[in-house]
Amino acid sequence: MAGSRLPRRLFLQGVAAVFMFAFASLYTQIPGLYGPEGILPARKTLRPQGKGRWQQLWETPTLLWEAPRLGLDTAQGLELLSLLGTLLALGALLLSPLRHPVVYLLLWAAYLSACQVGQVFLYFQWDSLLLETGFLAVLVAPLRPASHRKQAPQGGRAGALPHEDLPFWLVRWLLFRLMFASGVVKLTSRCPAWWGLTALTYHYETQCLPTPAAWFAHHLPVWLHKLSVVATFLIEIAVPPLFFAPIRRLRLAAFYLQVLLQVLIIITGNYNFFNLMTLVLTTALLDDQHLAAEPGHGSRKKIATSWPKALLATLSLLLELAVYGFLAYGTVHYFGLEVDWQQCTIHSRTTFTFHQFSQWLKTLTLPTVWLGVASLAWELLSALWRWTQVRGWLRKFSAAVKLSLVSTATVALFLISLVPYSYVEPGTHGRLWTGAHRLFGAVEHLQLANSYGLFRRMTGLGGRPEVVLEGSYDGHHWTEIEFMYKPGNLSRPPPVVVPHQPRLDWQMWFAALGPHTHSPWFTSLVLRLLQGKEPVIRLIQSQVARYPFHKQPPTYVRAQRYKYWFSQPGEQGQWWRRQWVEEFFPPVSLGDPTLETLLSQFGLQDKSPARARSANSTLAQALHWTRTQLSPLEAPALLWGLLVAIGAVRVVQALLAPWSLWSSPLAPASGEKRRPARHKDSGAASEQATPAPQPCTSSSRTARRKK
Repeated sequence: MAGSRLPRRLFLQGVAAVFMFAFASLYTQIPGLYGPEGILPARKTLRPQGKGRWQQLWETPTLLWEAPRLGLDTAQGLELLSLLGTLLALGALLLSPLRHPVVYLLLWAAYLSACQVGQVFLYFQWDSLLLETGFLAVLVAPLRPASHRKQAPQGGRAGALPHEDLPFWLVRWLLFRLMFASGVVKLTSRCPAWWGLTALTYHYETQCLPTPAAWFAHHLPVWLHKLSVVATFLIEIAVPPLFFAPIRRLRLAAFYLQVLLQVLIIITGNYNFFNLMTLVLTTALLDDQHLAAEPGHGSRKKIATSWPKALLATLSLLLELAVYGFLAYGTVHYFGLEVDWQQCTIHSRTTFTFHQFSQWLKTLTLPTVWLGVASLAWELLSALWRWTQVRGWLRKFSAAVKLSLVSTATVALFLISLVPYSYVEPGTHGRLWTGAHRLFGAVEHLQLANSYGLFRRMTGLGGRPEVVLEGSYDGHHWTEIEFMYKPGNLSRPPPVVVPHQPRLDWQMWFAALGPHTHSPWFTSLVLRLLQGKEPVIRLIQSQVARYPFHKQPPTYVRAQRYKYWFSQPGEQGQWWRRQWVEEFFPPVSLGDPTLETLLSQFGLQDKSPARARSANSTLAQALHWTRTQLSPLEAPALLWGLLVAIGAVRVVQALLAPWSLWSSPLAPASGEKRRPARHKDSGAASEQATPAPQPCTSSSRTARRKK
């Protein structure tokens, strides 16, 4: 290993960026989703049960229990948490002193608090992934900046502490669980589209929020779609074990394959911060040597080495080529790849059965667990070896305490994660150590480890189901209520909203897959539209004037189910075509017995009206003023504005960095004083190649003391 200082820094910055996007995106939607006039008011989720304060906090871990003490209701408390989370994450992204375990613990606790009251709108896999990754960031973040450390392990990487790489290994393990499970569930679901390699002929059209690029991808040749499915299986199932390969180039190859997949998904689909989060996880496959790109590295490779090292390098190269050859042969064999030279196409088909795959999965799942155990054991032994190189009994004792605590936490989190990981194969799940089950059960509500499996089944094989809301004043003439992001108007191009997640639009996509009774919140949405509640209207159209019933609420509301398809090339001005299927929700009005029955059935009737907000609460007034200032902005514009601002600050920091470096009292007086350290330690040289000042090696400190 060439060290992980730079990847860890990149990981922490990435986690901060994703937290910032997640909090900011959620903030823009709180009044319409969770406010007193929202679809699912958050105050209904926190009902005191007469339990002790700490027991209540443990069973429902959310800081929003304390909102009344600040003179806020639950929704206002959620707004405060989202604003503070956005600002804190922004600070951690821009300022290295704020990349501290306490800061990431606060970010994790704030997002966990939001998820406890978020109900169905915060039940997505990427919300769980952010929580799990955020908690790992607590362990990865250093207690003290590298520049404050007094000693590096003798013979080790400059400024490295014995325990530093252990928590970062858990990030690699999380990436493995995410990708491997996502690939496996596509086949264990028995979905005919995945088994027939035709899933991508439907995916671009039927995904929740496609981008304009999805239209073009949808019209690619079928053979290319099928070949893309084969590549997806390769990247998600066959490549993840290489995350733990002892050969560095194999890990880097796995990194670039994962990045390629995520970038293609970002281009063709609006999956909010999920793909960004996955890209952040891939930093665990990198090392300092790859990121530093230090000059002269290539020339050092030409220096003659001893024959044992040359033999080891040759064997590593042969093993690497063998792995590539094995992957290529397996792909051709199991997916029947054949080149048609006349038509310039590649034909593909699955050559194995579901039973064969199940047997393979049953045989392989437990060995992947042992692969994780072996890789973690190696990391533990490496950390122990680095500890033996620490000089001074006091520093050695301090390093031993830190190493013991971090090692215990790392092993515990690994054991906890085995339970949700083993869900992919029931037999393996039953053979796990009972202690792992008990650990997982004790902390399951904290979402420290979760099961994953994206795109398990391909929906909309006969056309994309879409729910279209309609309003009317007389019950005869109906006007469609168009959403900002989801498909509706046939001539409107698909939007680009990443990293924002319009959570109502996403739930509308899920609602269209079944009857409205499977989505109880939909009845509440209809009620709010009949009442003309502006916070809910802003979820549909941020500019209220564009809402067709902005002057007066509709008397009647109903919903129709359509099937949508992408338009064909050559259809000018049309992005979609559609066909009516059936009535999704019957026409109702306020006081309608059908509506009242549904509200009562789903427990959506508000029997305890919200208490009036305290007009004297300064904090509540500040939150209201902030909301008033930001409400004219559409959510994607707000998030992109944050992104532009971060870019501008980064440019300024890069321009000022050389001046701050040379004006610092710790900076060397001349360039000659830096050269000895660069020649003595190649690891230190790679660290000095970065703009930020880094700690020197112990040998360079000794030289300076002598001077």
